[in-house]
Amino acid sequence: MGTVSAGFSMSLDGFIAGPNDDVQRVFAWMSLGDTDLNLKSGDTDFDLKVSSESAESFETAIQSTGAIVSGRRMFDVAGAWGGKHPMGVPVVVLTHTIPQQWDYEGSPFTFVTDGIESAVAKAREIAGDKNIGVGGADITRQCLKAGLLDEIHIDLVPVLLGHGVRLFENIGIEPIELERTGVRESPGVTHLSFRVLK
Repeated sequence: MGTVSAGFSMSLDGFIAGPNDDVQRVFAWMSLGDTDLNLKSGDTDFDLKVSSESAESFETAIQSTGAIVSGRRMFDVAGAWGGKHPMGVPVVVLTHTIPQQWDYEGSPFTFVTDGIESAVAKAREIAGDKNIGVGGADITRQCLKAGLLDEIHIDLVPVLLGHGVRLFENIGIEPIELERTGVRESPGVTHLSFRVLK
């Protein structure tokens, strides 16, 4: 069984997006490297320039991930990723209301309405032995609170945003200990990896 991991680019003051969900500053590091990386989301190509280490990490994550759990807000903000997530894997969307235009046989999206535990269980069923990615601040907080999250990966960007979407705001949990499992420096970013101690 694979791990359940959340990964985010984040400002030093804890924001994963600025006002109006602007991610330009937290993703700026993705154009500062010397290695080309192409990701496709629906009909849109994202041509990135990251360090060779970052490119290798992206490739490893893509190959080892079998499904993603997302919240409805992220699904909507991302415009359903143009119909296909950039990692090319199925997405389980936790929602109160199922968008009918995406609810059909063969859709890359599976909608779950009965809680985070069910969403992660469905993602495990889809992913098989592969890992599960967690997308969205609220979904990450729900996974932490339910004891479902195994790893947290933060791409720490040297900027203070001051406003926007915080990753760890109002978690409502007892303290959780983390074990640092990796630190890597790259142009414009420090990659941090942690294991959630249970």
